[in-house]
Amino acid sequence: MSLSPELRQEMAAIYKAVAERPLERICAMSTECCQFRLTGRTPMLTKGEAMYAAIGVRASGRKKLPERDDGACPLLGKNGRCMIYAHRPFGCRTHFCDAAGGPYPRKHVADLIRRLEVLDERLKGDGPRPIQGAVADALEEL
Repeated sequence: MSLSPELRQEMAAIYKAVAERPLERICAMSTECCQFRLTGRTPMLTKGEAMYAAIGVRASGRKKLPERDDGACPLLGKNGRCMIYAHRPFGCRTHFCDAAGGPYPRKHVADLIRRLEVLDERLKGDGPRPIQGAVADALEEL
């Protein structure tokens, strides 16, 4: 199932709403949070997030995720920047990174999480999954 224009708009609206939240976070783009093996944290994506990220991967000229054996995010480019920054997942946007100020308190984003869950249900997703498998599967579906 591909992400229809309506569902793309919903994802963009959710991500716009995150950006408009008055929680101050400062991302120094150190990519510390992208080092999953070091942090012990891996973003979990709903199907809508994975499909939206896959659109970003395709827009970068790729058809599949790059192989990584260093434990870093597969979307971290060789230049040290996110290859899909405009399409990055919710967890990346809500700064689960300690260096950026830590995670947004759930009460401040619960409504947006619920919207992601509703979208996941509409897309017949199975709930949040680790970024690597979720995006790889979404790329297969596009």
